[in-house]
Amino acid sequence: CSGQKVKEYKLQVVEALPHDRAAYTQGLFFHNGELYESCGQYGSSYFRKVDVQSGKDLRRLNFDGRYFVEGSCVLDGLLYILTWREHKCFVYDINSFKYLGELYNPREGWGLTSNGKDLILSDGTSKIYFLDPQTFAVRSSKEVKMNGKPLTFLNELEYINGDIWANVYVEDFIVIIDPATGNVKGKIDCKGLLPSSLRKPTTDVLNGIAHNPATGEIYLTGK
Repeated sequence: CSGQKVKEYKLQVVEALPHDRAAYTQGLFFHNGELYESCGQYGSSYFRKVDVQSGKDLRRLNFDGRYFVEGSCVLDGLLYILTWREHKCFVYDINSFKYLGELYNPREGWGLTSNGKDLILSDGTSKIYFLDPQTFAVRSSKEVKMNGKPLTFLNELEYINGDIWANVYVEDFIVIIDPATGNVKGKIDCKGLLPSSLRKPTTDVLNGIAHNPATGEIYLTGK
């Protein structure tokens, strides 16, 4: 069996907004109409609340240089921030940015989102994990397959209308995953999203998907 047939989508850009070129985007999401972003790199990892129109910080949380911050999300008022190889997931109050504790993650931390009851994590493999938000214990996992073949390098995640959207590291496409089966049901071609005129030597890869449920709009960025 070749698995579920993959539906192909193309992007239509409706607006381009300013974004800090130095931001190595790892997590991007909306919460209560506000945009939040986690950014990685050793020595310059931080989490911030962003003004959508200007791209400027409204609030910022800087991390110790030994941490490489990765994906982030909010569930039940709690902010979860992954680290790449440090086996920690930091927990904060999303409203006050107050530190509440940390959870142990035995895997690498890449992308993080939530379906409202589980945390959903990617670790750079073809697997996605559904985790208990209080203990980080694995409730279930799925192997993501596209046309019947495992799809690796799953990176930033976003839960949108019952599906999991995922960046694929170093690829110019986003996949839409059926959480019940792990099968990729859609593929969004993002080639040309960043015009060549805006590409710089430091431009990295596509990463960052944020869905604003209030408007239905989807915001995409890169590292």
